[in-house]
Amino acid sequence: MPVSSSDRPLAAASKNAAKPSPAQQAMRKLGLVRDIDLALHLPLRYEDETRITLLKNAREGDTVQIEATVTDCEVQLRPRRMLKITVDDGSASCQLTFFSFYASQQKAMAVGTRWRIRGEVKGGFWGRQMLHPTYKKPEGALPQALTPIYPVAHGLPQAYIRRAVASALQRVALPETLPEHAPPPIPNYWDGNALKPLLNLREALLFLHNPSPQVALDTLQDHSHPAWQRLKAEELLAQQLSQYQARQERSRLAAPPLQPTAQQAAIVSQLLAALPFSLTAAQQRVVQEITADMARTQPMHRLLQGDVGSGKTVVAALAAMQCIAAGWQCALMAPTEILAEQHFAKLVGWLEPILAPLGKQVAWLSGAQKKKERTAMLEIIASGQAALVVGTHAVIQEQVQFLNLALAVIDEQHRFGVAQRLALRQKLAHAKLEPHLLMMSATPIPRTLAMSYYADLDVSVIDALPPGRTPIVTRVLPDSRKDELIERLAAQLAQGRQVYWVCPLIEESETLDLSNATATHAELSAALPGVLVGLLHSRMSPAEKKAVMQMFASGLMGLLVATTVIEVGVDVPNASLMVIEHAERFGLSQLHQLRGRVGRGAVASACVLLYSVGDSGKLSDNGKERLRAMAETNDGFEIARRDLEIRGPGEFLGARQSGAAMLRFADLEQDMALLEWARELAPQMLQQYPRQAQQHIERWLGSKAEYLKA
Repeated sequence: MPVSSSDRPLAAASKNAAKPSPAQQAMRKLGLVRDIDLALHLPLRYEDETRITLLKNAREGDTVQIEATVTDCEVQLRPRRMLKITVDDGSASCQLTFFSFYASQQKAMAVGTRWRIRGEVKGGFWGRQMLHPTYKKPEGALPQALTPIYPVAHGLPQAYIRRAVASALQRVALPETLPEHAPPPIPNYWDGNALKPLLNLREALLFLHNPSPQVALDTLQDHSHPAWQRLKAEELLAQQLSQYQARQERSRLAAPPLQPTAQQAAIVSQLLAALPFSLTAAQQRVVQEITADMARTQPMHRLLQGDVGSGKTVVAALAAMQCIAAGWQCALMAPTEILAEQHFAKLVGWLEPILAPLGKQVAWLSGAQKKKERTAMLEIIASGQAALVVGTHAVIQEQVQFLNLALAVIDEQHRFGVAQRLALRQKLAHAKLEPHLLMMSATPIPRTLAMSYYADLDVSVIDALPPGRTPIVTRVLPDSRKDELIERLAAQLAQGRQVYWVCPLIEESETLDLSNATATHAELSAALPGVLVGLLHSRMSPAEKKAVMQMFASGLMGLLVATTVIEVGVDVPNASLMVIEHAERFGLSQLHQLRGRVGRGAVASACVLLYSVGDSGKLSDNGKERLRAMAETNDGFEIARRDLEIRGPGEFLGARQSGAAMLRFADLEQDMALLEWARELAPQMLQQYPRQAQQHIERWLGSKAEYLKA
């Protein structure tokens, strides 16, 4: 099969090939391997080198290009060593200052030499000045387009990447992939002189790499120019095509149909009857959606999202029981040992009384297990006696062999990478069947993300909290009121309440002036005599963590000082107060997760966000936005929406798209109309123009589209 120029590597590798230069290595580091990669490597900004400005016409603060002759060149030693060069362009003079320079530079800029110089003009006591301007010999005609400034890696000069991009643009094949009769993503546009049709991709790229000096720079910087619109539309279409294609490919796979029989329904009913609570309407609806999915012969690929404390675990338990009742195995994987143990304890309590008469049990797997216990677990998993396997990453290790895995449940799915999810799905691959996959998240997904990055998933939402959950009051306090807060803690503890105190670090850092958990534990122990103050952090052994959590859960311990290891899964109904120290350092999603550890009982609960302004004397804008959002709302979806605004999709999604390109050009909030266009066109294009659709995916994503299969 011939290789198109878009797919051709920049430099063919061979056994005898010379070692790549630092610039070539830097290019690979940036992912610039194919011609199309270079064509889509767009400038960060532009410099106008198309005109020469007379110094007498340059205003202070302007960045200008001048042509001038050196009239003086000397090294000054006070107040510090620097190179001072005076130049004159015939209309006025200007002083150039270099704090970092070489002897060769001083020699080159000798009196009488003429240079083309570009920099910001500043005023001063000694007249016009430029600090560290760029300069070159005034050879050749002035450029006709703005000069692009590209994102670079160490060892990659701008001149090198400009040549590479220009060369790639000449070679790269960019046939039109949009169907001829498809509606355009944007209408015709006014270029200042006439109404023009939408640019094609080649025209858009040529323009963005070499824009005319007449273009309004703000339309390039804010990506509103029609050339940018074309690129953003194509990028969003590639994303939607790959998502729909992944969904189509999964629909062709086979999974065990877990059709509920009368006997299965009776076993699931036993679990419902044994629960100490009734399901909410939202939980019942979600259970029905999952039940219908698992009854099909295509693998379920569903995301179950619900706010902190909405009752996702019981939904997972009912799905697991439906799978087990049909004679198959289920696996539940959680990111941390504390969370996995919480699930194990709950599921054993709910399921084992029903499983024991059937000769089945719940197995536990973790990295900290002793060899003898682990071997025993592996045996009952392989034999099928373990109907449900709960654990951490240990569940996906190679030596773990299931007899007939039919359902994989992944909690806090964004904490797992693509390869880990694929490994769990492949545990049934030998049977040419795929297990059903249920992913759970307590971080609600904003609508724009659900429409774009999660378009390949079916999404179920538990949009109501169970009855009895009390609203959590959130207060924001400066750490100058810490002593006053500790006094209030003493009163709460005296009434039999329990308190979490969360710290961001467990050891001193030279760069962050933050209290560590160990020091805070000592401070609170001294301030609260007679109160048992516990300490929990990630460096403790699993056995130590378990012992501390058991003491806190039993009520023997009044106050628990912890790092973010308690972020998810910890459930102590008597804990009614959460203090988060240095809250300005935490992400919004993490703050919401931590706050969800309280408010789990009938007692009114509160969360106190202690912040520090540090040496600067003020909070960062992002820090203010996060704390304001926490104080204003308990709604997880609103928190998630604001979090997306602050952090952007790359950070928000975590490991969900590990290995797959994030949107580089499109902005989900600003480009909603383009996203709607791409969502509508993608399924039609896959069905009616499959060759063009595949070509479009390859152009934009290359092999990265494979990651969407997870």
